[in-house]
Amino acid sequence: MPHVVFDKSNRDLTTPSSCDGVDFNFIAKSYNFTQKKRKSEYKIAVKKDEKEFFLTLKPKDEKYLLKADKITRVTPVDIVKDAINSYAKHVEANIVFTNTQSFNQKIKPDQKYLKNIDFFVNDFKTDKEIQIEIGFGSGRHLLHQAKNNPNVQFIGLEIHTPSIEQLLKQVNIQNIENILVVNYDARLFMEFIQSNKVGKIFVHFPVPWDKKPHRRIYSNAFVNEALRVLKIGGTLELRTDSRKYFDFCTNLLTNLPKGKISIDINRDLAISSKYEDRWKKQGKAIYDVLLYAEQEDKDIDLNYDFTFNEKIEFDEIIKTISTKAVVDEDFFIHIEDIFTIEEMPNSGLIQVTFGSFDRPVNKYILVESRDAKYFQDSPLPTSANIKAHNKLKEMLTK
Repeated sequence: MPHVVFDKSNRDLTTPSSCDGVDFNFIAKSYNFTQKKRKSEYKIAVKKDEKEFFLTLKPKDEKYLLKADKITRVTPVDIVKDAINSYAKHVEANIVFTNTQSFNQKIKPDQKYLKNIDFFVNDFKTDKEIQIEIGFGSGRHLLHQAKNNPNVQFIGLEIHTPSIEQLLKQVNIQNIENILVVNYDARLFMEFIQSNKVGKIFVHFPVPWDKKPHRRIYSNAFVNEALRVLKIGGTLELRTDSRKYFDFCTNLLTNLPKGKISIDINRDLAISSKYEDRWKKQGKAIYDVLLYAEQEDKDIDLNYDFTFNEKIEFDEIIKTISTKAVVDEDFFIHIEDIFTIEEMPNSGLIQVTFGSFDRPVNKYILVESRDAKYFQDSPLPTSANIKAHNKLKEMLTK
């Protein structure tokens, strides 16, 4: 992460002000509301190239550390480096360490076939059948399917960066044009796909999570979402070498109110991974469980409004809001910290984590003279985030 360390500055930062094309809009200081006292951490609101984000300033071993704020990251990282360098210049900081001259991104988000989740929320449209592979690993199976089914739109989900880089390299080398890749949790991704549009969902050799079963991809919620997006005759295909995972999924699927399953052992596929080849040579069993969709589902209707319509008494929130997490069946909310903007009455930042237990969202709510909004942009419109937002409104206005 780009940052600088300095031992003093000859000037205090005043806001609003500008330096080298970077706007410094306001400074917010942590209230540390869990102990009802101040701590010396600041969020500095900056704007560069029409992108708004925060820098974090905090004392460190009798020096000062200025770094990018993790929650409000922006790309390319050069924008953040420029903002940090501009701050140091603006306050005439005596820098003792910096890495803002050499910082590289591993994956460039503007690659043709690599999409962020916002693309699937706002822009993704296709008349083709969709097939999805969850956790594609080396990509051998996904590449094979895409080459042999050019009229199908494939979506590959993976959270392992080297696997994404490897697949994208092969997509370019082999000139494959019907794969889109997204780094996102598959348990939540399905909410952004229309009903009855998917022909197949492949889940090959997922991590079995025997000691942490709550982290497994298969659950009642995941399977129900899979059945919603699958068209009639579409399949959710599990392939695993874990007998425990096979038993768990079989028990889960046989107790569903809809859909039918088929089971196979040591089925040969046209393409297999190097690990599967090794396991077969060792005589290890490979289990297949296919779930077939047998009925159409209604389109999901996510009616949402992420605005805060009522005025928020920020100065009162500091005194009254609870530090205890709010936990519901489908979502949770935890207020992490509060930052005050001393130049503006009834104004500040609320740092909050909320939404799904599997994919929580970290956001700032910016309150300016009692008017509130999410800083940078609204949360993704998942059902958990929508429910959490509605509860947040109650908490902040009662």
